[in-house]
Amino acid sequence: MKKNPARTTAQTEKKKINLALQGGGAHGAFTWGVLDRLLDDERIEIEGIVGTSAGAVNASILAYGLVAGGRKKARELLRRFWEFNSKNGKSSPFQPTVFDKLYGSKGSMEFSPWWQTFDILSRMYSPYQWNPNDTNVFRDILEELIDFPVLQKARTVRLFICATNVLTGRLKVFENREITPKMILASACLPYLYQAPEIDGEYYWDGGYMGNPPIFPVIYNTNCQDVLIVQINPINIHEVPRSANAIFDRINTLSFNSSLMREMRAIHFVTSLIEKGELDATKYKHTFIHTIDAEEQMSKLTASSKMNLDMEFLKYLFETGREKTGEFLANHYDEIGRKSSTDLAAKFF
Repeated sequence: MKKNPARTTAQTEKKKINLALQGGGAHGAFTWGVLDRLLDDERIEIEGIVGTSAGAVNASILAYGLVAGGRKKARELLRRFWEFNSKNGKSSPFQPTVFDKLYGSKGSMEFSPWWQTFDILSRMYSPYQWNPNDTNVFRDILEELIDFPVLQKARTVRLFICATNVLTGRLKVFENREITPKMILASACLPYLYQAPEIDGEYYWDGGYMGNPPIFPVIYNTNCQDVLIVQINPINIHEVPRSANAIFDRINTLSFNSSLMREMRAIHFVTSLIEKGELDATKYKHTFIHTIDAEEQMSKLTASSKMNLDMEFLKYLFETGREKTGEFLANHYDEIGRKSSTDLAAKFF
């Protein structure tokens, strides 16, 4: 049977995308799986990456890996980071118990007395009290994995990571040329876990409070029209939260999703005007939005699972990310560069 030339061309054509990576603690292992699968596909080229919190960590390691050694290096460094997380987690008291594995939801640590104790104490004492030296195990692994002077000089991949200014409430975007370990830690600084990092006289908390992640940095600073959002935090859940932990977690999820949903409305509005000819397409960028998520799986995970670094759980998230990305590439690859594969009104309105 003769090959279809048009189909062969479509299958081998390389396409550029921008990535927007959400944060979500240990759930960032889902993004690890997404990135691993994307790096498997030679047809995909990454022009820009924006990330927040765990998304900022994944984004920084990905960007440096691509610059330092290409796809293979990026996959290796991402694997090493998450393996470090798991190894470090083994020495932590936060471990799923036998009862969690038998009776809890996937990844849950709700039966762990250490988790319950920490959950209570973290609402009574701040990290300025119980962690006065501001110890953060991630600082060393970032310095080990990333040569920051190389990352700062990189121009082939544009990197943007985001943090929230504690005093002004404004979103701060850091770019390749200025990124240091402190800025990544600022983007991932949950205020009940870590002290606010000081950068140039300003103090920062997790970027998710103001943008999880913001899309505008890759729209304004790259030539690529396509943005692929790797979404960790579920928009929809199946039932009303009734426990204190579930309520608190849903409040956080709503907060972290709110800025993204507002930005999607703005992008949809501008895109509609461009497509109707009411805005000059030569002056306004026509952005195509794509998403990879696992709403069904993520909506069932508890707040405690965001601190679960057990490798069995991380590998579950990793494999889920790879699977969802394979489905995206099979179903929507041809739409990249031509149109959005995500119905913004149906998903975000």
